[in-house]
Amino acid sequence: MYRLAFVLFATGVIAASAAISAHAQETTADFTATSFHFSDGSTLPQIRIHYVTLGTPQRDAHGEVTNAVLLMHGTTGTGQAFLTPAMRRELFAPGAPLDARRYFIVIPDGLGRGGSTKPSDGLHARFPHYGYGDVVEANHQLLVDGLHVTHLRLVLGTSMGGMQTWMWGERYPDMADALMPISSQPVAMAGRNGLWRQMVIGAIRHDPGWQDGDYTAQPTQWLRVMPIFTLMTGNPARMQASAPDRASTTRWYDSLVADAGHTDANDALYWFESSWDYDPAPQLPRIRARLIAVNFADDLINATDLGVMQQSVAKVPRGRFVELPETADSYGHQTLAHPEVWKPYLIELLNGAAK
Repeated sequence: MYRLAFVLFATGVIAASAAISAHAQETTADFTATSFHFSDGSTLPQIRIHYVTLGTPQRDAHGEVTNAVLLMHGTTGTGQAFLTPAMRRELFAPGAPLDARRYFIVIPDGLGRGGSTKPSDGLHARFPHYGYGDVVEANHQLLVDGLHVTHLRLVLGTSMGGMQTWMWGERYPDMADALMPISSQPVAMAGRNGLWRQMVIGAIRHDPGWQDGDYTAQPTQWLRVMPIFTLMTGNPARMQASAPDRASTTRWYDSLVADAGHTDANDALYWFESSWDYDPAPQLPRIRARLIAVNFADDLINATDLGVMQQSVAKVPRGRFVELPETADSYGHQTLAHPEVWKPYLIELLNGAAK
């Protein structure tokens, strides 16, 4: 059964990739920014931003790119989150909302993750304590200095990328026509959302094997806390179906701990600490682009009962908020990985931004 599932998955990847590559160019590359200044006051001589592009830039009479789109991923992910079979089929295939024949789509690995410069490259805990603002700035330099893109048709982000989409609209209010933050709230990290993150941060910093970040072997005790991520991001009904008894729940827990072991502890520490500078609430009126924010009722990370979105979006001149109810198609916070659920609002956003 496992082998059959893998074959079907691989077939889906190949088919989805072929459907796009047959019509649009896909490129993987690295951009190097020099003398990069971090918001904590430190500087690195160079940072690397790894990225993938789909499609081809179109230019106006002045040589300016007119069809660029920026996609930003979540806290524990990379740009590959947007290159799954479902994403390719629902978003980039011919006739899809972000048809790669029409758009030039830029998908970076955020600073500190994937193929981009990160603590585990060598500096460990001496790496600058970057914030979300630094991730946004690195992506901005990739676009402007690396790809010579000065205007965007759309910025779309999921989870952390959604939070950075709010920041993007405030920092560069004239650069994008449309903004779509998914699974995020434009308020500082606090309450339940801040508490579970502090559990991970504290578990790493107090792990006897962490050694102030200068370990030679990966610390392991903190991994026992990492299933909290699944607990916060999953849908309860789906979790119950996946682990309906004690034995299956124990096996699931052990597999989550084992999976977390593939992550470098310093990288993970920086992932969860990097939200220290996130608080877009005071500057929401600066956002000029058309904006549709999409959240999910069963998302524990972005609790709907706080009433945050109703208050926040009212401050965005061209903003709208959609809260999708829990249904058979819900996956909690992880509904962000199912574009078939939120794609209709992307279509609405793009159609409205074009007017």
